[in-house]
Amino acid sequence: FHWPYTRVWIPDPEEVWKPAEIIKDYKEGDPILHLRLEDESTLEYPVGPKDNPLPFLRNPDILVGENDLTALSYLHEPAVLHNLKVRFLESNHIYTYCGIVLVAINPYEQLQIYGEEVINAYNGQNMGDMDPHIFAVAEEAYKQMARDEKNQSIIVSGESGAGKTVSAKYAMRYFATVGGSANDTNVEEKVLASSPIMEAIGNAKTTRNDNSSRFGKYIQIGFDKRYHIIGANMRTYLLEKSRVVFQAEDERNYHIFYQLCASGSLTEFKDLALASAEGFTYTSMGENIFIDGVNDAEDLVKMREALSLLGIKESHQMSIFKIIASILHLGNVNIVAERDGESCHISKDDLHLHHFCQLLGVELEQMEHWLCHRKLVTTAETYVKNMSRAQATNARDALAKHIYAFLFDWIVEQINKALYTSTKQHSFIGVLDIYGFETFEINSFEQFCINYANEKLQQQFNSHVFKLEQEEYMKEQIPWTLIDFYDNQPCIDLIEAKLGILDLLDEECKVPKGTDQNWAQKLYSKHLSREHFEKPRMSNISFIVVHFADKVEYQCEGFLEKNRDTVYDEQINILKASKFQLVADLFQDGKDVSAPAVLSGKTSRINVRPAKPMPKSHNREHRKTVGHQVTSHYAYYFIRDWNLVYDEYGCFCFQNHLQDRVENNQLLVDTKHTYPVLFPYTPSALSLESLHIPASLNLHFLTRV
Repeated sequence: FHWPYTRVWIPDPEEVWKPAEIIKDYKEGDPILHLRLEDESTLEYPVGPKDNPLPFLRNPDILVGENDLTALSYLHEPAVLHNLKVRFLESNHIYTYCGIVLVAINPYEQLQIYGEEVINAYNGQNMGDMDPHIFAVAEEAYKQMARDEKNQSIIVSGESGAGKTVSAKYAMRYFATVGGSANDTNVEEKVLASSPIMEAIGNAKTTRNDNSSRFGKYIQIGFDKRYHIIGANMRTYLLEKSRVVFQAEDERNYHIFYQLCASGSLTEFKDLALASAEGFTYTSMGENIFIDGVNDAEDLVKMREALSLLGIKESHQMSIFKIIASILHLGNVNIVAERDGESCHISKDDLHLHHFCQLLGVELEQMEHWLCHRKLVTTAETYVKNMSRAQATNARDALAKHIYAFLFDWIVEQINKALYTSTKQHSFIGVLDIYGFETFEINSFEQFCINYANEKLQQQFNSHVFKLEQEEYMKEQIPWTLIDFYDNQPCIDLIEAKLGILDLLDEECKVPKGTDQNWAQKLYSKHLSREHFEKPRMSNISFIVVHFADKVEYQCEGFLEKNRDTVYDEQINILKASKFQLVADLFQDGKDVSAPAVLSGKTSRINVRPAKPMPKSHNREHRKTVGHQVTSHYAYYFIRDWNLVYDEYGCFCFQNHLQDRVENNQLLVDTKHTYPVLFPYTPSALSLESLHIPASLNLHFLTRV
């Protein structure tokens, strides 16, 4: 189909793809394709069967800007990028369909398209009758739940900073509006009230997003037989505990810490002994404690109002704030090394240690001692061993992380109790808002876990979408050769199978003197021959995993310590003896604080380990893919503001999502197994009657009109 006047796309290092037009006949085997660019300059474009294949064909102008990518004649990378760009820049549309998937571009500004009047406009409408919108996906889920009496789920996916959390909130707002409670319980208001609470304790500023969710959540909204909301339940996954004690440059800790510091002058917070966030180690590592356009003190007011709406007592709210403030003071405790370098001490006059113990209601002398010592238990005796300053600092940070994680799970439990109902649930709609795929300059254990979760989600997405599409073709009796779509199971096996990355990590954690370096060497010897594993040229303590979205280099340093997640019994026992009931209850034996007491919600358990900790077993239940028992709806989110950075980065960002796959052209259908038919722009160039469709293409179901 590459004849004169045919329009094509050619690769370009700056614009990613550049439009061109063929100006001379091309015969199969010719090494050169003669092109004219948009600036009227000509180009001799080299082509070859391997190195430089024939360029992609462009879609007719009449199709450019379509609100469904599957309506395009050619569904390939440059066509997708160009269509999204035209819709975003020229038509100000952030949403586009791709079959049953909603594709969205984050505009990084508030748009007036989410009001109640817009909700009412989409209510009762078919998905294809209105412009693409998150409300259209929510309406389709609600309608299918009522019509088919089958539970539904909306899976919100995309990279970090793409707008997933905000979109999940809009979907919940839609259900709260169209499925409002049938009585005066205001349960829909309570469902929405959970958002500011979870954002305060689970969201933080990163280099890519001012309000990034640092945990995953699945919210299940329950409906009665009349499809009114009767309750909800939240499950949480993979809280990024390390953020409590460390933030990279230009990042922040969780919002709640800064909200409390900004409100420290309030009378009721006088006992918290808080000052500016710049004065605390755990909130000043990123060197920028502010977010443009965000008032932390006002956000705390909204959070407290939400807590009250959910029925959390004022006394419990103050207990929450005391525990959070105590973590800040713990981070400022000054651990002083002794001359021998193998022991350390804390001054009895350390003001922050006094505040920490006072806020948690624990014994000062005991905490001072066990922050610098540990107990070793043998079969015959029990020893008390000094810790070096570095060891004591690591132990202190581990304690801070555990206190915060236990509090986080307790708050989730209270939210679930407030949203619980004894009324029998007829059906539900779930909204999954999980971490986006992450790759930074330095990637560690947290990014590895996040990207592993995204691999599992992508696998379910591939299976679900391709299976549904092909079943639709079969139902309509369209002749179709079934596509063996790309499956990322080999990458998942690399991570989770026997002697995979996680298995070797657990084994190294069991070795008494196991190190990150030894683990890295075991990875190299075991996996270097695998397609999805690589060793960096310039490093002997990092590894590369070829994920579905991108290659990511992980630094091994810290993996063992983070996987062990060690906290010492002696410190926990002090907290168990707290004179404050909430603090004591958080750490009681046999209490799985991460398992909410209602509606069967359950998150990964956090184990308190003794001096010789055993690595935790990975929760097999959470390795299962999402959506096997429900009908799933997808919203895929892209990051970038095209108005600001399209030429520099925006297009490359989309390109990475499409290129960094084993099958480049695979989107909803595999173009390697389909046959495009070109309809020229100039009708006189080729009449319809002279268009010959070979019988071998098996397209007899097409009719001329």
